[in-house]
Amino acid sequence: MRRNYWRWLIPIVLLAGLAGWVLWPNNPGLRLGSIQRDIEIVRGLDLQGGLQVLLEADLPAESEITSDQMQTARDIIENRVNALGVVEPLVQVAGTRRIVVELPGVKDPEEAVATIKETGLLEFVDMSTVDPAQAYALVGQSIVTDFGQSAAVQSEPTAEAAIPTSEAGSATPTPAPTPAPALVFHTVMTGTGLKDAAATVNSATSEFEVAFVLTDDGKQTFADFTAAHVGDILGIALDKVLISAPSISTAITEGQGVITGSFDQESANRLAVQLRYGSLPIPLKVVESSTVGPTLGEDSLRKSAVAGVIGLAVVMIFMAVYYRLPGVLADLALLIYAALTFALFKLIPVTLTLPGVAGFILSIGVAVDANILIFERMKEELRAGRTVYQAIDTGFSRAWPSIRDSNLSTLITCAILFWFGSTFGASIVKGFSLTLALGVGVSLFTAITVTRTFLHVVLDRVRAAESPRLFGA
Repeated sequence: MRRNYWRWLIPIVLLAGLAGWVLWPNNPGLRLGSIQRDIEIVRGLDLQGGLQVLLEADLPAESEITSDQMQTARDIIENRVNALGVVEPLVQVAGTRRIVVELPGVKDPEEAVATIKETGLLEFVDMSTVDPAQAYALVGQSIVTDFGQSAAVQSEPTAEAAIPTSEAGSATPTPAPTPAPALVFHTVMTGTGLKDAAATVNSATSEFEVAFVLTDDGKQTFADFTAAHVGDILGIALDKVLISAPSISTAITEGQGVITGSFDQESANRLAVQLRYGSLPIPLKVVESSTVGPTLGEDSLRKSAVAGVIGLAVVMIFMAVYYRLPGVLADLALLIYAALTFALFKLIPVTLTLPGVAGFILSIGVAVDANILIFERMKEELRAGRTVYQAIDTGFSRAWPSIRDSNLSTLITCAILFWFGSTFGASIVKGFSLTLALGVGVSLFTAITVTRTFLHVVLDRVRAAESPRLFGA
């Protein structure tokens, strides 16, 4: 029984129209109620330039820093930068104490540097050595702790303090005595004992706060300390800045709690992101930051684009000359493939680097290869006396195992490359594997669905015996 392939034309035309809208140069983006999103091509550092930052361990020179600590710090920084919206960063260890961070397309270098400086070193600090008024007065101020002591710089205390409005530890400014300067507080536990964190809203006060969950080790440490210091102040510091000074009303043994302070939604989410991806095992400081230009100049980029267009045109001419009418239909499907793939790059979005562009171009070859396999099978069936309808369906069914196996092998390779890039910090390998995998997936759709639909709609009523030149058979 023959299928009605005309019904496939409507979704194909709609998809092509959607892709054309996404690729339109002056696309206004999505504007649906509260959804406001610009749609644009995201280019990597090698295509558009960006910011390069050099971080260094902020510990005394005699302090021992292991390679595991540096690697952990590198992974955490990369995760945080990704979570904050900087796509395709390059974060790598340089030497024994430094980490290089490259951020493509950064428009505000000062904001980016400020983000990287916020290393998220979370400390739960024993403040039982001072009275509550002194502890509350230090909220919002830099303090000195015995963890990475050389990195801390103590600020002059303010003349204001905070008293808890509840046993949960939220604070309200009130006058208080000036605390004694140059105090060194003991760090009970760092953020390494933290398992998860999320921004929440207190149902009673409608204020933003950050809820956290501790690991098993952190839970035990927290339980032991709070049980022995009921009534004392347990400070919570981020990067040596005291952000909250709650009073311990009872022993906390459940392994979870809440960080309160002067949070708005953005700052609460920002802190949650920093904490959720782990605390740095060592404090870091920014020793150098510079704005860099693209390694591929505008002239070279333009020439590369021209070369890509010429290559695509040559392939399309070959398909039209060698396979005649089916080749022309395949060229139309190939244009739809290119539009759909590039539209996906903009919608996801995928950061386009030179390796990523190479993956996209390689996927074009994969798409053409599928059409060649199908058309060669079709020509064999036409020579054997099959009707055009039979030749199309038989050609597709016989070519499908080869197309399936070759594309599956490519996708498996892409998965391995993506894992390799994620594990060893090779972001350019991740970009190549991602664009290639997306291209292969779209090429399967266009070759099996779009090309097949076009062939049936146009050629079902054509007799190959009467018009052999239309098929190159």
